[in-house]
Amino acid sequence: MSILSWIERWADASPDRICYIWRENRMTYGELKKSSDAVSHWIGRTCGHDQAPVLVHGHMHPNMPILFLACLKSGHPYIPIDRSIPAERILMIAEDSGARLIFSEQPALLPALPQTIIGPDRLTGILAADPADPSKRAYETREGDIIYMIYTSGSTGRPKGVQIPAESLSSFITWVNSDFALGDRQIFLNQAPYSFDLSVMSLYPCLTTGGTLWTVDKDMIARPAELLDSLAASGVNVWTSTPSFAEMCLMMPSFSEKILPDLHTFLFCGETLPVHVARDLHARFPAARIINTYGPTESTVAVTRVQIDEQLIASGQPFPVGRCKPDCRILILDADGRPLPEGEKGEIVICGPSVGGGYLNEPEKTKAAFSEMDGQRAYRTKDLGLMKDGMLYYHGRMDSQIKLHGFRMELGEIEHVLSACRYVKQAAVIPVRKGDRYDHLIAIVVPEDHPFEKSYQLSSAIRKELSQYLPGYMLPRKIIYQSSFPMTANGKINRKVLLKEVVQ
Repeated sequence: MSILSWIERWADASPDRICYIWRENRMTYGELKKSSDAVSHWIGRTCGHDQAPVLVHGHMHPNMPILFLACLKSGHPYIPIDRSIPAERILMIAEDSGARLIFSEQPALLPALPQTIIGPDRLTGILAADPADPSKRAYETREGDIIYMIYTSGSTGRPKGVQIPAESLSSFITWVNSDFALGDRQIFLNQAPYSFDLSVMSLYPCLTTGGTLWTVDKDMIARPAELLDSLAASGVNVWTSTPSFAEMCLMMPSFSEKILPDLHTFLFCGETLPVHVARDLHARFPAARIINTYGPTESTVAVTRVQIDEQLIASGQPFPVGRCKPDCRILILDADGRPLPEGEKGEIVICGPSVGGGYLNEPEKTKAAFSEMDGQRAYRTKDLGLMKDGMLYYHGRMDSQIKLHGFRMELGEIEHVLSACRYVKQAAVIPVRKGDRYDHLIAIVVPEDHPFEKSYQLSSAIRKELSQYLPGYMLPRKIIYQSSFPMTANGKINRKVLLKEVVQ
C-alpha cells in the first residue's frame, strides 16, 4: 500500500476526523484530501510531470501538510524550508535544487528569486477554484521517485540536499507503525520544524494511522507559560522531540503526567539522550515508555530503537541507541573499510532500503558517502559506534560535524561564513559540551581593522552579518577575540589549546 493510500483510507472512512491542529486552526482528513487534490491538479497543469522539486516555505500552518501531499500526488519532490532560514540560504537552496515553484506563507521573507512564488492569497484562490477529481490524477509519486529533500549543513559553506525516495519513507513508516506499538487514532506532538527530518517521525506515522498531529511553534516554545497551556490542552499520546526539548520542558515543575495523563510514549531522535533526562521523565511519567532512536537524515530519520527501562536508567551508563530495523543492517568498519568484531569501535555504516538516494547535484560527495553492499544501498555515516549484544552504541562524530539541540551542522560551514565577514581576519568555531552532549558554540575571532570602540559593538555587527546566511541555531552564543591562534606543528589551528583558553 502506498503512503497516500494509507492516509486517504482515513479520509474516506472518517472525513470529519481532525488530523491537524495548530493553535486555533483545525483540519480534518476530508479537508486534507480535498485541498491536497486541488493543489496537486494545479501543480500538474502548471509544471507538468517533470519531477522538478517544489519548495514549501513556512512553519506549522496546516497548509504545510496539504502542500507536502499535493507534491506526492503530482509526482514532484518537496523541499521544506522553515521560515527561520535566512534569505541567502534560501537563495542557495533554490539555485541548487532547480525548483520552478515556491509556496510560501510569508513571501516577504524570501530573497529575490526567478521561481514562481505562490503566497497565501493565491493559494486560497487555487483551493477555492479547483474542484479536483482525485480519480483523474495523471501522476503520483512511485517507488524510485524522490519524495522529499532536506538540505543539511555542508562543509564548503553551501547546504547539500539529501534525497529521500518513496521506498525509504515507506520502509520507515512501516517499521514505526508495526514495531513501535503506538496504536491507531493517537494524538502526536510535533515540535520540530519541517526542514528538520525529526518532523517526519511524527507527521507520517500520525497521518497513516488516523492520528491527530498537535503542533507547537517557535513562538510557543519561547514562552513557557503558553507552551505549558498548549501541552495541557493537547491530550497528547505520543511525544516526538529532541531530548533537548524535553529537557527544557522538565525545567517547568508542572510538566508531568498530571497535565498529560494520556501520554504513553516518548520518541526521541536527533541527538544523544542523556541519562538524567530519561531519569527525570521516568519519575514524572512513570507509566510512559521512553524510546531512544538513531539515524542520520541520509537514512530516513531513524534505523534503530531501544526502550529505556528502569534497569538502563539505574546503570547510569550512556544508553545504547538500539537494535536495527528488520529490513536494514548496521556494519562497524575500520579505516580500511573492513568489518570490526563486536565491541570494537569504528564507523557506523547503514545498509538497506532506509538509505536515501544521495545528495542532489553532488556526485563526488554522493560517491564518497553512498555505495552498494550485497545488493543494498549503503551509507557511510562518519559516526563512531560499536555493537554489543546486538545493540548499537553511538560514540560521536569522526569529522567536524556535530549535533546541537538536535540540529546537525558542519562547524566548517559556520567557520566558512564567519571568515567571510568583513570584520574577521581568522575564525574558529568551538562546540562546548555540557555533560555528554554539546550545549552551545563559541566563535574565536582574530578581527580585521574595524571602526568599533567596544567589543560588543563588533560582536553585534558580526552577528548581524552571520544571520544573513545562517539559521539562528547555527549562530555562536559567544564571540571571543584574540590577536592570534595557537598552531599545531602541522600549521593547523590547535583547537584543543583554543578550547582550554576560552572555556574556563
